[in-house]
Amino acid sequence: MVILFIVIQVFRIDKENPPVDPKKDFIALTNPPLKVANIIKASCYDCHSNETTYPWYSNVAPVSWWVQHHIDDARKHLNFSTWADYNDKKQDHKLEECVEEVGEGEMPLDSYTWIHSEAVLSKAQRDELVEWFESKRTYISDKK
Repeated sequence: MVILFIVIQVFRIDKENPPVDPKKDFIALTNPPLKVANIIKASCYDCHSNETTYPWYSNVAPVSWWVQHHIDDARKHLNFSTWADYNDKKQDHKLEECVEEVGEGEMPLDSYTWIHSEAVLSKAQRDELVEWFESKRTYISDKK
C-alpha cells in the first residue's frame, strides 16, 4: 500500500487556473453590495470560478483527484468568471439555482466547509444571498 501511495503521487493534477477576464466576472457585472460580494467570494468562488486557490491537500493523490473533479464539476454547472458568456435566460436559470441551492443549505458543500470554515454561511447570510440573488433575477426578468 505504501508503494502504491508513493507511485500515485506521480499523477499530479493541473492546478493552473484558466485566465480571468474581469469584464466577464459576475461580481464586476452585477455589482453586489460589498458584504454580499465578500460572502460570494468566500463561499462560492473557490469552486465556481477560475480563481481557485488550491489548498495544501490538493498536492496529495488521490485527494487531489477528488478536489479537481469537484472543481471541474462546479465550473461546469456555474462559473462566475464567465458570467458574461451566459445569455439572459441562462443567467436567470443560474440565479434560480443559486437561490435554491443556497436557500436549501446545499451550497456550499459540507465537504468543502469542513476544512474551509470561512465559507460556512449563517442563516442570516443565506437569507441575504437568497434575497440578493432573487433581486438580480427580477432585474434580468425585467430586461426581457
